Amino acid sequence: MLLRPIPYSIPPAAALRGAGADRPIRPPERGGTSVNFETFEPVYEAILADFGFERAADERARDVAVELSTPFPLDRLGDWRGATVAVAGAAPRLPDDVDLARDADVVVAASTAVDVLRERGVAVDCMVTDLDKNPETAAALTREGVPVAAHAHGDNLPAVREWLPRFADEWTLTTTQAAPAGAVVNTGGFTDGDRAAFLADHVGAERLLFPGWEFDDPDVGPMKARKLDWAARLLRWLERRRGERFGVLDGRREEADEALGSVLSGGD
Repeated sequence: MLLRPIPYSIPPAAALRGAGADRPIRPPERGGTSVNFETFEPVYEAILADFGFERAADERARDVAVELSTPFPLDRLGDWRGATVAVAGAAPRLPDDVDLARDADVVVAASTAVDVLRERGVAVDCMVTDLDKNPETAAALTREGVPVAAHAHGDNLPAVREWLPRFADEWTLTTTQAAPAGAVVNTGGFTDGDRAAFLADHVGAERLLFPGWEFDDPDVGPMKARKLDWAARLLRWLERRRGERFGVLDGRREEADEALGSVLSGGD
């Protein structure tokens, strides 16, 4: 089943932050794949059904986040068009994969991956978090001028209320998995890691790398394992839309395609 691309909708960014800033800017070669909410909604509904999550709870958290957020133009992330973007996960293998991140043009770190990378001298260009493990790191990054995509969902409303006011507005992109509203956006994804990948795709990344990812992490509990299964499915969907091949999905594509088949039966 082929995935139908939707129009690329993000305006070009102004300048690449961090490593690779002197790289010539090229037009995006994988543009046209970015996900809007209409495209994402069938997947979102399948996730809600699988976990028994309430859409209304996500919407309540989003609405609180709207009151605490200001608009964040995506060009403030820097120009990622044509860039190799490392989407760093927080699995125990990340220290072994540090060089993948170090050599990338742009580094987007999920959750505690940012701490591991910075401890090893790797600058992070953006952090993606749902505020559950190291919100103090996220708040500090915004005050340093590093963009943070802070996610509001039904299970983290207290953290949204506590932490978003501590973030520097200028460097905070607030996200939701429900329909976007106000300054709160939805660029696709479910877990911190796959949301980071969808964000990178949304702003025109040419190539995605995945240091610190491990779908079969034996140290996670049953709920986290199920979330990682969905992360793999979402990355497979993104891989198909981009016409790219993510090595991190080797051995998982058949299961992901089977799970996605019924969800995307409408032709997406």
